[in-house]
Amino acid sequence: MLGSAVIVFREVLEAALIISIVMGATRGVAARGRWVLGGVAAGVAGAILVAASAGAISDAVQGRGQELLNAGVLLTAVLMLAWHNIWMSSHGRELAGKMREVGHDVGMGVKPLSALALVAFLAVLREGSETALFLYSLSASGAGSMALLFGGVLGLAGGAALGMVVYRGMLAIPLRHFFSVTGWLVLLLAAGLAANAAGFLNQAGLVPSLVPQVWDSSAWLSQTSWTGTLLHILVGYNDRPMGIQVLFYLVTLSVIYLAMRVVGRSQRRVAAAT
Repeated sequence: MLGSAVIVFREVLEAALIISIVMGATRGVAARGRWVLGGVAAGVAGAILVAASAGAISDAVQGRGQELLNAGVLLTAVLMLAWHNIWMSSHGRELAGKMREVGHDVGMGVKPLSALALVAFLAVLREGSETALFLYSLSASGAGSMALLFGGVLGLAGGAALGMVVYRGMLAIPLRHFFSVTGWLVLLLAAGLAANAAGFLNQAGLVPSLVPQVWDSSAWLSQTSWTGTLLHILVGYNDRPMGIQVLFYLVTLSVIYLAMRVVGRSQRRVAAAT
């Protein structure tokens, strides 16, 4: 029971934190809840499909199918988060102004919402499929089905609750700082996902490690500890990263940040000229 609870808790927490961050980053955008719910539902359905096809996926592409699937999901999420942050760089000021006037009843169109739904879908798809595969391996090793079920329910409730706490905490941030804080959270989240994708691509033999281990901070902050796990999810912390992971992280961080600055500067010029 404890094994299934821990596994489900960690996987649900990762998906819940990603969803909480993007929900917070689109605070005030009308109908975002329905899009996120749709993305979550599609992700659950996709995770079930992936779990049912686990053998075929793992054996695909000369046994590299699972790594390529994980890398593809992560890189797609990075693109969606990058697009969202760049979009908010040009619309965040306008959105904040309207929120001050009419509270949460904001009609900004649906441009960022399809990306929001896709990020929710990808988060649930990846974590849900991994959860199903982990639980299957525990079941195959002789764990009782009722113990697995009970542990899974406990892990699901705990991960979802902690994700809600993070979301509520973000809502407590003053509005004048809100979009800046959530923008940085999304930026760091995207860079961390890109680094994780680099790890899967290396496992699949598609990219070199460059440096097998850039540093080792596991002695004072292990990635498997609760603090290390949270930092890994939120900012991409890795206690023993490869060089390619550090490179993916820094390049993703730099490219998205520069794009945000360029778009934001252009939007301010347009606003000043009108």
